[in-house]
Amino acid sequence: MARNSKIKCVLDEKALHTVMLDPDKCKGCVTCMKRCPTEAIRVRNGKASVAYERCIGCGECIRLCRYQAKLPSHDSWDTLNDFKYKIALPPPSLYGQFNNLENIDIVLNGLLAIGFDDVFEVGEAAEYITDVTRELMKEKAIKTPIISTACPAIVELIMMKYHNLSGQLLSTLAPVDAAAKLARERAIAKGIPAEDIGVYFISPCPAKVFALKMGLGVNRPYVDRVLSVADAYMRLVPAMDKLTEMKTISKISSTGIHWGISRGEANSTKGLKTIAADGVEQCVKILEALEDGGLQDIEFIELNACIGGCVGGVMNVENPFVARARLHYLLRKQKKERNKIADIEKDKEYFLWEQSPMVKDVFKLDDNRITAMHKLMEIESTLSTLPMVDCGLCGAPSCQAFAEDLVNGVIPAGTKCPRTEDSGGAK
Repeated sequence: MARNSKIKCVLDEKALHTVMLDPDKCKGCVTCMKRCPTEAIRVRNGKASVAYERCIGCGECIRLCRYQAKLPSHDSWDTLNDFKYKIALPPPSLYGQFNNLENIDIVLNGLLAIGFDDVFEVGEAAEYITDVTRELMKEKAIKTPIISTACPAIVELIMMKYHNLSGQLLSTLAPVDAAAKLARERAIAKGIPAEDIGVYFISPCPAKVFALKMGLGVNRPYVDRVLSVADAYMRLVPAMDKLTEMKTISKISSTGIHWGISRGEANSTKGLKTIAADGVEQCVKILEALEDGGLQDIEFIELNACIGGCVGGVMNVENPFVARARLHYLLRKQKKERNKIADIEKDKEYFLWEQSPMVKDVFKLDDNRITAMHKLMEIESTLSTLPMVDCGLCGAPSCQAFAEDLVNGVIPAGTKCPRTEDSGGAK
């Protein structure tokens, strides 16, 4: 993982999470803490800290920090020297970063010019996933509404907070995993030794970095290194200007490009009743509605933690609305006939999860039910003494979170709410 000597990782290195904090820049302003969808952030001694076991890598804290105290972690460009044969996996969102782009092949040839030996578009794999999704929907093997699994932050969120919905997750590989799997096979078929092959994903967001390092839905990670779109962009711009020859590389249709934008996946299902939401707050509202038994007339749900879809990832360089407009322009210029799994002689099983993601009981008070009940009663008792205004003065995002921290020993016993102390104990 890329590291800076001044930047300290606030997450467990073993967990491979992807949010870093520069303590010198953090002002303890609580903005990130208040907006974290899993209440993973606390402010202690004037600095933010992250409970890594609750972090879903959505990047919301990075997006909101006005002091740039939080940064995404990813692999360094120097890791290009780790393998003899390097394959780049560019996502559709990458194309939206460039102004006046008329031909995707310019970007792909640029990737070859900056050190890659081969390129496999994630958008091509997304089109195969589209095929598989349609087949699964026809089979009606999954309870509807079916929830897309393309956004790893959403999958993590469901596995942490919405366990009852885990059975409605679409059991397909993420397009990047499918792309990596296919790209590696293609290279081996060319006679490249497996040990020489390095597969590099160019990521728009930290959630994808985390998922690929951990191997979400797969038996082993198919991606070897994860670079940032921002790093690739800085190298691509001068390289694209100097191109003297142009190979025809791109295979994706308008469907594959559309996957980089919110509603792209939902629209590809054709004929189904769908809904799409982007931005983690809106996604939470959809998940809560589902848990309450709503949206039963909907067949397919696409959720993206980033505003606008993958174009809104915090590892991009361009404004998400500008990038979205550029992708809309490009998709009108692409061929309409999308890639199908029959074209590559694969069946749908090839693109399904190799293992299901694990449910995470990170909010469980205790493994022992009796102990958990006692803790719950303590929390309720503590809450009765609190003002219930969720001001954040205590360093927790809500009064509920403060009470839980107190009962669980996260903060010292006897710690008082600053608001009630200042008012002499009155609520």
